[in-house]
Amino acid sequence: MKKKKSTVIGCIVFLMIILLIWQGIYILGVDVLAIWEPYSFPNLKDMALRFWELAADGSLATAVISSIGRGIAGYLIACVLGSLIGMLLLEYNALQRYLKPLLSGIQTLPSICWVPFAILWFGLGNDAIIFVVVMGSMLSIALSVESAVRNIHPLYLAVAKIMGAKGIRLIVKVIIPAAMPALISGFRQGWSFAWRALMSGEVISSSVGLGYTLMMGRNLADINQVMLVMIVIIIIGVVMDKLCFSLIENKVLQSRGLKTETK
Repeated sequence: MKKKKSTVIGCIVFLMIILLIWQGIYILGVDVLAIWEPYSFPNLKDMALRFWELAADGSLATAVISSIGRGIAGYLIACVLGSLIGMLLLEYNALQRYLKPLLSGIQTLPSICWVPFAILWFGLGNDAIIFVVVMGSMLSIALSVESAVRNIHPLYLAVAKIMGAKGIRLIVKVIIPAAMPALISGFRQGWSFAWRALMSGEVISSSVGLGYTLMMGRNLADINQVMLVMIVIIIIGVVMDKLCFSLIENKVLQSRGLKTETK
């Protein structure tokens, strides 16, 4: 418990130092040296006022809820499709030999490249945004699943088969537990890709959401709103990682004696 408290206090102190440096740069660059105009660099005071305005009229909460809903929906679809593709790569050597390099190349495409296809196929709506999220994370998940299972120590599989494990029993009792740490890392990476892809989709084809709110700030030349939305996006990403993936990863590692529980 003491260690957790000290970690929290340390994070708060560190963030306070960052904010003081940030505000100091603003004052030095705008008020003292006049290097740049006030509208070209975010100000903590104006950001706080903008946050209050967006929170008071409910637009920020609506944007957050809409974005999280789209992100989770697209991510879950990507997990299902990516897992299926990963298993197909494992099952068929021809796909492993010829399709995997192609998927690795397609994965390097920025998510925004899928936006024109999404608009042409699904129009300007939620379906288009979810499609961008799926395409932005599905292949990463597929390759992670394939890699996690393929890198299982052959001895585990050999012993399991000698003991009579096969089919679904082999998958559930041996393959999934053995590959679990790597699978968690792969799904975590898939979420980061999905969250970034979501912003690309919302920037182009949305009337509500964090990406849309970000672009509205740009269109209004409101640098404070732009920076505020960026911070909200970062916070949501960190919270999702800590409350979901890190928690599951810690539990798995603790169950295997690879990590002790902090008190």
